[in-house]
Amino acid sequence: MADWTTRDIPDQTGKLAVVTGATGGIGLETALGLAAARADVILAARNPDKGHEAEAWIRARAPSAKVRFEPVDLADLSSVKAFADRMVWEGRAIDVLVNNAGVMDLPTRKTTADGHEMQLGVNYLAHFALTAALLPLLQAGRARVVQLSSVAHRGGRIEIDDLNAERGYRPWAVYQQSKLAMLMFAIELQRRSDANRWGLTSVAAHPGVARTDLVANGAGGERPVRTLLTRALIGVMAQSAAAGALPVLMAATLPAPRPGGYYGPQGLGETRGRPGPARIDPAAKDAEVAGRLWEASERLTGVRFD
Repeated sequence: MADWTTRDIPDQTGKLAVVTGATGGIGLETALGLAAARADVILAARNPDKGHEAEAWIRARAPSAKVRFEPVDLADLSSVKAFADRMVWEGRAIDVLVNNAGVMDLPTRKTTADGHEMQLGVNYLAHFALTAALLPLLQAGRARVVQLSSVAHRGGRIEIDDLNAERGYRPWAVYQQSKLAMLMFAIELQRRSDANRWGLTSVAAHPGVARTDLVANGAGGERPVRTLLTRALIGVMAQSAAAGALPVLMAATLPAPRPGGYYGPQGLGETRGRPGPARIDPAAKDAEVAGRLWEASERLTGVRFD
């Protein structure tokens, strides 16, 4: 895996990939990498204008790309269900699902259309619900399912009795929880796929520190000093979105990934550099907590992996 790049992606001809949050940043670069390798790619995101711009951007770089935008608002579980229903109605097996979309470090507590805390709801619960709703198509494709985590999962804590941070909202701690939940979801999904013979390969990835709109769309002007310091630090340390997408593409296309594996940059505390295996915090391997989180997630979203 030394010096792995997009040139190492196997031919994806005939495969269908779905990437959430694919109109910018890591998601857009991931979609480009898959489309350039000849996968059919669905750009699943909220904004139609950005979606069509993303289609054109990808086609300008990969003229033969087969990409299409499909609307889904991950802050609204009814929109997630509607998107999944359209996919199921089409009936085509899904080979790759990249659960990428997210928000980070929102300065004040906001809620989704379903009343869930926004970071938990968008980053994790919506992807849990989407994966469950797409399970028949994922089984049909014996799919690779990739969850986007973060180095921020380290030090995160699953507040199982207060997942929605109703008793006290701390932006960064809530973000850490959402990314720890995503990594735990990847590992637990593999356990359950093995137990139930779903035929999935579940993995996770993180981009390190990359220059995307995630910070700009998060901290904002309500904490100007912290925001400026964060942006300055990212400006010094961050790698490009294209480089940040490499671990995601590796997780999505590596011919023989480790089931339940985790991929990220290899340099400077996993903040940047070539992609490879990433370190999983021991908290993410706690099967008892993962089981309780799964049950709570089914209750909060109203979906089951049947």
